[in-house]
Amino acid sequence: MISKRMAEALNKQLNNEMFSAYLYLSMSAYSEHIGLKGFANWFYVQYQEEMVHAMKFYKYILDQGEMVRLMQIEQPEQEFESPLDMFEKTLEHERFITKCINELVDIAIQEKDYATHTFLQWFITEQVEEEASASEILDQLKLVQNSGNGLFMIDKDLAQRTFNATDLAG
Repeated sequence: MISKRMAEALNKQLNNEMFSAYLYLSMSAYSEHIGLKGFANWFYVQYQEEMVHAMKFYKYILDQGEMVRLMQIEQPEQEFESPLDMFEKTLEHERFITKCINELVDIAIQEKDYATHTFLQWFITEQVEEEASASEILDQLKLVQNSGNGLFMIDKDLAQRTFNATDLAG
């Protein structure tokens, strides 16, 4: 059993994860629209991962005997200046999610909620990976400076990413 304060904070994070999925689906659609199918693939896989993250919160809230409270999901941006712009926004968003996860850990510690503290450890590790991945691609995009050949090579590389739900178990 978790406190009402913890349940409210977890429900808010569930909403954040749903927004993350929505944002990456928007980026995928935009990438597809401008002919960058590899970027579209990368963002679509990211969308799928965010949905898994959201469902982890959903299930945990229910397993703790609390009510899942679905909230309105903010509309994400629909158009972007460039692939560089998308990955700058991706890294910024992932840093925001990291901050939110850290705040959840703070609440769990204050509430002496050891089960939730343990549950959140997976997300802490995941956020390190999320930020590193976005940062790596952002660095590559800065190196190629929107050159056609460079974008083509990055696009081909991003097309190789696959979704594997078992990698997200935990």
